Amino acid sequence: MDLNGSRFLVAGATGFLGERFARGLASRGADVALAGRDREALAGIGAELGAPVVLLNFADPDSAADAIETAKRDLGGLDGLLVATGTVAFGRSGDLDPAVEAELLATNAAGPVALISAALDELSPGGAVVAITAVVADFPTAGMAAYSASKAALAAYLAALRRERRKDLATVLEISPGHMETGFAERALAGEAPPLPAGEDPDQLVDVALDALLADRREVRYDLKKKELLVK
Repeated sequence: MDLNGSRFLVAGATGFLGERFARGLASRGADVALAGRDREALAGIGAELGAPVVLLNFADPDSAADAIETAKRDLGGLDGLLVATGTVAFGRSGDLDPAVEAELLATNAAGPVALISAALDELSPGGAVVAITAVVADFPTAGMAAYSASKAALAAYLAALRRERRKDLATVLEISPGHMETGFAERALAGEAPPLPAGEDPDQLVDVALDALLADRREVRYDLKKKELLVK
């Protein structure tokens, strides 16, 4: 997919990775719209990038469709959607408050699925869907069962979507990073993080992922054994 002149909505654009992907797309010539819940942070990044901003709150059932419609209007069309929303909670199965588990699934799975579903008929032919999962989608982690399940749910959706829309979209790209020092542990909905390995380089992830998007690849996945990002 040619990124120069493409039109992308970046959901979760005020987050650690979302902002980096928005800047990365813009640096490669894409026109971006920025979506998120934090109006003030969106305005700041939007002003810097000269990008329109869209409020997005998965707690509102109409928000996903409204965000897609607004981004398409403001950009004059929509070629791609990049979903970088996410939250985490730590705790053993049965120990987490059900409300926390529900929020994990809404933010990491149900919300992104609703947003992608709303975008599918609005994307131009040969467009792209990109979403960030996590290594725990493939390797569920003790003490993070609900979080692992939420990421695995999104990964499964992307795999099926890729087969369903292979004639319509240039790519459905899953980005599955390992641990990164994003500060997510300090913003956890509940619990305390277990000992974690040294974080990977987020800027490397963005470069590798955008190269993969340019080449219409399917996956950027952190290999725990090789300790490197693999592109498929």
